Amino acid sequence: MAGRWVNRPEGSNWGDFGPDDQRGRLNLLTPERVVEAVKEVKTGQRFCLALPMDLPGGRHLNPRRFPPRLFSTERNGLSNYNFALERESAELTDVVCDDAALICLQYSSQWDSLTHVGSMFDANGDGVPEVVYYNGWSGLEHKLAGDPNTDADPLMRFEGVRAKALGIENMANACVQGRGVMIDLHRHLGDERTVVDFRMLSEIMQQDGVVVEEGDMVCLHTGFAGKIVEMAGDPDPEVLQTACPALDGGDPELQDWVRDSGLSVLIADNYAVENVPGVDRRNGPKRVLMPLHELCLFKLGVHLGEIWYLTELAAWLHRNGRNRFLLTAPPLNLPGAVGSPANAIATV
Repeated sequence: MAGRWVNRPEGSNWGDFGPDDQRGRLNLLTPERVVEAVKEVKTGQRFCLALPMDLPGGRHLNPRRFPPRLFSTERNGLSNYNFALERESAELTDVVCDDAALICLQYSSQWDSLTHVGSMFDANGDGVPEVVYYNGWSGLEHKLAGDPNTDADPLMRFEGVRAKALGIENMANACVQGRGVMIDLHRHLGDERTVVDFRMLSEIMQQDGVVVEEGDMVCLHTGFAGKIVEMAGDPDPEVLQTACPALDGGDPELQDWVRDSGLSVLIADNYAVENVPGVDRRNGPKRVLMPLHELCLFKLGVHLGEIWYLTELAAWLHRNGRNRFLLTAPPLNLPGAVGSPANAIATV
């Protein structure tokens, strides 16, 4: 029993990495496993796995998230952009550009921190479910909620939120680097939305000779991000809602595989890794909208990567008869954030 909880969810690993752990299965990215991952580098060729941060474009994919907004900083009441310093001192020849951005941290290629999704769960044993996150960190104690400011820009009315535990900085400090393993669902299933259960996933892995070992960072190529690139900032929501494979997050066998395989993180190039809404197989009056998010983020401490650009890497690996590579993918070291852009690099 940890100090923060009496009950832990069935099938979870709360406390296994210590009572105060905030890294989850990133603890499996040991120095020894990084050394093994480096051995996958044969050519030195690198692939950027991040979409441009202004894709997918618009707010169709998630109306609560907006594209980046760029600003210049201010200099003596003027825009500090393309600013000739001779305006301040005649002998100076410098020209300065200095900008800022307002971004949704999970608009484009992204990491979910372990405080992105929690659950209503009776962790303290008082018979009443409360807001709780991985390893029993309480949302009532470890989340700072921003007070509404109706006079602010509509995009900033709840400024001041902060995760005092499980923020993305814990992932950044873990220095996310290790062996990536590609599972190419798109090559087998094409562009149509196919809900992939464990049987289907295991057949594809067997056909392609994919083996996942403890500590591996699993990447699922579905083709979804490739379609986003093709739409060039003007996504068709009807197409994207029915495009490309996604995991059946509520499949008990798939959940067992995620739990038992020892994978350290789970990444996909689609919107949520799993098909949403998911099918929760548990009986009872309550259900979960995203069963795989609940399993990974809440129960197991497995960070999720979403909307990564995996198309070119997957094609190269297939041409070269490979499915393993070195993956370097730290998030922004932004204390208190619940998500981050993922500017990942694969080296083959």
